[in-house]
Amino acid sequence: MTYTNPILPGFHPDPSICRTDDGFFLVTSSFEYFPGIPLFHSADLVHWEQIGHVLTRDTQVTLAHGAPNCLGIYAPTIRYHDGVFYCIVTNVGGDHSGNFFVWTDNPYGEWSDPVWLPFEGIDPSLLFDDDGKIYYSGTDKGIYIAEIRLDDRHRFTAAGEKHYVWNGSGGNNPEGPHLYKINDMYYLMIAEGGTEYCHMETIARSRDIYGPYEACPRNPILTNRSTELPIKAAGHADLVEDAAGNWWAVCLGIRPLGYPFRHNLGRETMLAPVVWRDGWPVIGEDGHITQTVSTALLPDRNPDFQSRFYIPGSSVTDLFDTAQMHLSWNTIYNPLQECFSFTPDGLILHGNHCGISEDSRKALLCRRQEHFDFTAEVSFCMKGTAEGDEAGLSIYMNNRHHYEAALLIKNGRRQLVLRRQIGSLTAIEQAVDYESDSVTLRLCGSRETYAFSRLTPQGSPVPVGSGEAQYLTTEAGGCFTGNYIALYASCGEASRGNDVIFSRFSYLPLH
Repeated sequence: MTYTNPILPGFHPDPSICRTDDGFFLVTSSFEYFPGIPLFHSADLVHWEQIGHVLTRDTQVTLAHGAPNCLGIYAPTIRYHDGVFYCIVTNVGGDHSGNFFVWTDNPYGEWSDPVWLPFEGIDPSLLFDDDGKIYYSGTDKGIYIAEIRLDDRHRFTAAGEKHYVWNGSGGNNPEGPHLYKINDMYYLMIAEGGTEYCHMETIARSRDIYGPYEACPRNPILTNRSTELPIKAAGHADLVEDAAGNWWAVCLGIRPLGYPFRHNLGRETMLAPVVWRDGWPVIGEDGHITQTVSTALLPDRNPDFQSRFYIPGSSVTDLFDTAQMHLSWNTIYNPLQECFSFTPDGLILHGNHCGISEDSRKALLCRRQEHFDFTAEVSFCMKGTAEGDEAGLSIYMNNRHHYEAALLIKNGRRQLVLRRQIGSLTAIEQAVDYESDSVTLRLCGSRETYAFSRLTPQGSPVPVGSGEAQYLTTEAGGCFTGNYIALYASCGEASRGNDVIFSRFSYLPLH
C-alpha cells in the first residue's frame, strides 16, 4: 500500500498514539482552542476519524489568554492500561496551569475531571511497567522520571523522587519524552532542536528505569533537517506496535509554502514505519519522513467500514440544524455560552463587545485550514443596525494576524468590507455599501493568496479583495498553531448585542 503524509492535515501537532483490540487511538495538542485535545481512531494507521475531544467541559480545563498561539494545552500523551485510557497533558498559562491527567473506559464518551500532579515543566508521559509500577516522565530543567502511585479509582496518591536521567545529544530544547519497555530494556525517546527547522528525535536505553542511559550511536533517529525533502521540522514522535509485531512512529512536521520557508497550516501529523537494527529503532527512510510511503506492513482495514464521525481532510457541509456542534469546530478559549446558540433556524452568534482583534473570549467559531487549496462558503443574516455591529468570514491565525470579509455598520450604513490585520498594521482595504442584511461569502485559499468574494443570488462570485498567504504564517507572526477559517460576530460600543444567524457553511478541498 502507498499512503501520503500528512495523515492528519492542518494544525495537529505533538501526536501521541496507543493501541487496543479496537484499533489505534491518537491525540494532538490544541493550545488555546476549545474543546481541547482532538481524539482520533483508526484501524489501519492511515485512515483516521475524529471521534471527539478529550477536554469538553469547563470543569476539565481553563484556557488562559494573553499570548496567542503560545498558551493552553501542550503535548498530550495517550496510554491504555487494563481497560482504561489515560491522557496526560500540560495546561500552560493562567491560574489553572500545571500537569494533570484525565481517564475514561470509553473513549467515545466523556473523560474524567482532571487529576492534578505535583510536577513542574511540560510534556508529561506515562509508562505502565509490567511489574505494576507507573512512571511519569517530563521536561523541566532536563528530562526526568519519577514513580507515581494511583488508587483503584485512578486518583493520585503519591510521587517518588525526581530522577534527571538524560538530556539528549546536545540539541537545544530537549523535551517531549516518552518511555517504553521493550525486551526488558527501557527506551527513552525525546525531541531536540526546537520545534522548528532543526527539529529531531533522539533515543537512549537502559536496563534500569533511572539509568544510566546509553545514547543511540545513530542519533538522531529522526530528522529532516538539511535535506530537500518537502516535509520540514519533523520530530516530537511517539511509537506504537501493531498486532502483527510491526512498529510505527507518528510525529509532527510542516509543509512550507515555498522558499524562504513559511508555513500556514501549522504542524501536522505524519506516519512512518519503524524497523529495529541492533536493538535500536530506525524511523522512516533511514531516519527521514517522506511524503509518499510504500509499505506492505500496514494493518488491514475492514473494506465494509463506514465512518460515523468526521474524517480529517474531507469536505464538509454544515447546515447548523442540530443542537450538537460539528466535531471540526472550535472556539477561542473556553466559550462564553451566551455567545452561541444552535437552533432549528441555524447557528446564532450573539456578538459581544469583543471584536475579532481582541485577545479574549468572543463570538467566534472556527475550523482548521487543512489544505493549501480550498474553498469555504458561509451564508448568514445580520439584522443588527447599531454603529459598529459586524459579522463575517475570516482566515484567522490569531487576533493580530487575520483577513476577513464582513458586513459592518459604519456611519449608519451597512457596508461590505475587506479588512486585513498584520501585527499592528490594520486597514479596511475595500468598503462598498450593501443594502441587504443577508450575504453568502466565499473564501478561496491557495499557496499564494486568500481571496474573498460574495455570491450573487444566481451564485456568481463578485470579488471583495484578497491578501497574501505569506503574511499569515508562523514565521510572520504565529507560534504553535496553524490557520483557522472563522465565523464571527461582534457589536459596537453603544450596541447591546448583535445576533447573527448562520444558515450554511461548507469547506471543500480543491486538490
